[in-house]
Amino acid sequence: MKISKIASAVVLTMGVASFAAQADQGSGKVTFWGSIIDAPCSIKNGYGDQRIELGQISNTLLDNGGISTPRPFNIELENCSFEKDASGNPLYNTVTVTFAGGNVPNDMSMLAITSQAAGAGVRIQDTSGQPVTLLVPTSGRILGIGDNSLKFAAYLEKIASVTNVTPGDFEAVTNFTLAYQ
Repeated sequence: MKISKIASAVVLTMGVASFAAQADQGSGKVTFWGSIIDAPCSIKNGYGDQRIELGQISNTLLDNGGISTPRPFNIELENCSFEKDASGNPLYNTVTVTFAGGNVPNDMSMLAITSQAAGAGVRIQDTSGQPVTLLVPTSGRILGIGDNSLKFAAYLEKIASVTNVTPGDFEAVTNFTLAYQ
């Protein structure tokens, strides 16, 4: 009986020691963040802050009046639900998008690029292929209940007043704002 108690005490001690040794095998912190917006739709996670790669574009293509291949990007909306008027028609189910950012001088439809490359800018186009003018709302798009996708594309183009494009890395940044009517 005494041996059984000693064996139990040894097993218990080993278990506690084993647990104590494993207790500090790493730790961390998870922070959840976001914002609550006054809108009929939520912006799907990952679509409020995006990076769109335009690729490695030939300066010769741009110098000869060409443009890079338009790269699609979307603003994904989710969980859209709309209030209704007295007749049962949805309210605020049309959205416009306004893009803002540093523009090329004298061209509000072209975002200026920064970094080593120079002489070109980024154009955003809507679903019909028309260039988007910065600081001007796009045409309204009617939304349905649930999830919706606002589709755009972006491409690089030489600035008209420039003789030659300078090769190098570049970046252009735009912010967008949604407005519901």
